Amino acid sequence: MELGKVKDFEPIFYPNSVAVVGASQNKKKMGSIYIQCLLDAGFKGRLYAVGAKEGKSWGLPIYRNLRAIPESIDYVIVAIPKKFIPDLLDDCAAIGAKVVQIFSAGFSESGSEEGRRLEAELTRKALNLGLRIIGPNCVGVYCPESGMHLPRPMPRQEGRGSVAFICQSGGHTANFAEVGLARGIKFSKVVSFGNGCDLDSIDFLEYFAVDPETKIISAYLEGIKDGPRFVDVIKEVSKTKPVIVWKGGRTEAGAEAARSHTAAIASSDAIWAAALKQAGAIKVESLEELADTTLAFQYLPRVEGNRAAIIAGIGGAGGGACVAASDACLSQGLEVPPLAEETISRLKAILPPDGSIFRNPVDVGAIALFRDVKYLFQPMELTIKDPGIDVLIIDTPISQLIGPLSEQGYDAVLDTFIALGKAQSKPLIVVLSPLLREAEWAAMRKKLAQVQIPVYSTFDRAAKAIANVIQYWKFRAETDEEAA
Repeated sequence: MELGKVKDFEPIFYPNSVAVVGASQNKKKMGSIYIQCLLDAGFKGRLYAVGAKEGKSWGLPIYRNLRAIPESIDYVIVAIPKKFIPDLLDDCAAIGAKVVQIFSAGFSESGSEEGRRLEAELTRKALNLGLRIIGPNCVGVYCPESGMHLPRPMPRQEGRGSVAFICQSGGHTANFAEVGLARGIKFSKVVSFGNGCDLDSIDFLEYFAVDPETKIISAYLEGIKDGPRFVDVIKEVSKTKPVIVWKGGRTEAGAEAARSHTAAIASSDAIWAAALKQAGAIKVESLEELADTTLAFQYLPRVEGNRAAIIAGIGGAGGGACVAASDACLSQGLEVPPLAEETISRLKAILPPDGSIFRNPVDVGAIALFRDVKYLFQPMELTIKDPGIDVLIIDTPISQLIGPLSEQGYDAVLDTFIALGKAQSKPLIVVLSPLLREAEWAAMRKKLAQVQIPVYSTFDRAAKAIANVIQYWKFRAETDEEAA
């Protein structure tokens, strides 16, 4: 069954050939944008342009119709007015197409009778013709391994990824992919399914559950057609892979917007929260939290304990940061326990007596500012190796790093974090407060991401992400016990 599901979805993520219907010489038209992005991404299959007028689109000859293409096509991208699409399906079937992805909008999400009728017609026709539909009203798929790409230029992902993203919104699909790539998230596959008249969230959940490349599943959803089945599928998937869900339409206004956006029928937020918790999924509230939590799952090892240690004061005063970090952790259900007496004793032998705090949080008393950066490693190592600690959070305001520490170089501080991460197995998280230095923050974040250390801009975001990871591993432990 698993091999069958993987094989069924091969034409979606690994097509041998793609045709874009709606291509033209106008590079600003959506069909042309798809072609440009597929070419730039190095799509590994054969690519064809289909449009109303002959010519070339990004160097590809434009065929007047699908039937003129001299081979069968696996995947057809459609970016033409909606009224022409039902008849276009006949051409798709004639050339042996397996998947039709419809970018075009104006179907059931419009709320009009004509839109609902057209969507019902193309759904019925596709079923009769043996075609699978993604959409309508969607941007399609992104698969770095095959070169399938969304219609938006994005940074090229280096290497294979393990994160799958299922999304009902085209805008959120592209935004999350772009934000994720910038944060160091590596994707196995991304899909925008829009109205989901045929393939929807449940179909892709079932596929990603058995996809060998996918280890983490994230999703943005506005509504579900079959709630009980959805919960059953998530409960089964969560036994082996974390599922993180951002639910749109939590408020009455949001639910109304969802109906206009993808024709989704949104149930109450309380029902969603209860169902997702029961199924073992992690519910998040924003794109930022979705990215934060996905990043934590990608980088952190299995985290079962919730005892956090905090280190502040690197490069400057850390008393206030200690207070803020404690509040953030405790508000998310994390513990901030005192360190063992032996750990405190050894810290006192290293850190300056004035300006330092030794219990937990630990204020290192600006040791990196007044002494060589290499002295940072030992107090951090002592803290994270304390037997009563499960995870370490380090606070590092960038303004203090690139100011007082500029002579030593902030790279030396980051190298200390990297050495610490390599020297032990407990989770390590770094909070880098940007403070108007976005470029430097991005560079530091990228360097730490390369060695699997997640970076957050605030304590609150870091604590929430860690708490979400702990919640999932607690569910897994309980599930494993029940199965034993």
